[in-house]
Amino acid sequence: MPERNVLWKLWGVSLLWGFNYVASAYLLRDFSPIFLSFARLVVMSLFLISVAVINKSIRRPTSREWGLLLFAGIFGTLFNQLFYFTGLQHSTAGNAALIIALSPIATLLLSRLFLKEEVTWLKLCGSVVALVGVVCIVLYGGKTLGISKGDVYLLLAMLGMSISLLFIRRLTSGMSSYEVTIYSTVIGTILMSPAVGVEALQGHLHASHHLLTWLLLIGVAVIGQGVAGFWWNQGIAVVGPSTSAMFMNIPPFIAIIVSFFLLGDPIRAAQVGGGILILAGVMIANMKRRQPREIGAGI
Repeated sequence: MPERNVLWKLWGVSLLWGFNYVASAYLLRDFSPIFLSFARLVVMSLFLISVAVINKSIRRPTSREWGLLLFAGIFGTLFNQLFYFTGLQHSTAGNAALIIALSPIATLLLSRLFLKEEVTWLKLCGSVVALVGVVCIVLYGGKTLGISKGDVYLLLAMLGMSISLLFIRRLTSGMSSYEVTIYSTVIGTILMSPAVGVEALQGHLHASHHLLTWLLLIGVAVIGQGVAGFWWNQGIAVVGPSTSAMFMNIPPFIAIIVSFFLLGDPIRAAQVGGGILILAGVMIANMKRRQPREIGAGI
């Protein structure tokens, strides 16, 4: 698939994840964090398995691929989802946006360290510009950032996502992106089952009794996680983990816009300026260096 088409899909992922940010905060009013994460993953797993059955093209992984899928499921699904929803409950939305937005920086360093991927000046500059934009958004109004239990959980969620990208990159060299998505998600869902049991035994598990809330959860799982997950892994396979991770800076800006129209939250000047920096950072990181023209070329 052409790289330009993949980049457009990554923009679509950013939009969907921006909507998911608002939806997740809303759903946490009626669901306990671990059960919410598990329920979304169950719905997503059923959707992905249905896709596999319809296509009839999924193959059995090799022994090596099973090992990589296990780690991708542990870090990208189990750890990321578990720590994200738990952290979101104990931290502020601003802290969550800032910490999760650190993933591109972590992915750049991890890709360089373990995959020997080239880190260009454009990618580095784009990361810095986008991160400054996120800081502008979450620090408006003179708020200070403190390290809380929730912040630690969110940091672990960010690291889990970043680490999983490295395993996904290895997997997509021999498996299709949707095969990786299906196997890693199902594995992560199975591994999360004990955590739900612990939450129930502690008496902390609760769920909504409203049909519309469950329909929202299903829609978020199928579209925001299932479809977006296909596009996300496809982006990693074509343009690499560090470039794909750059698009994770966009959802906080999208979430602010969606919150304005759906929840009535005001949009401040600092948020607009930060959003512009985020978009500029993503574009800078995806710019390609011009190759010097040879003498006589084009004549």
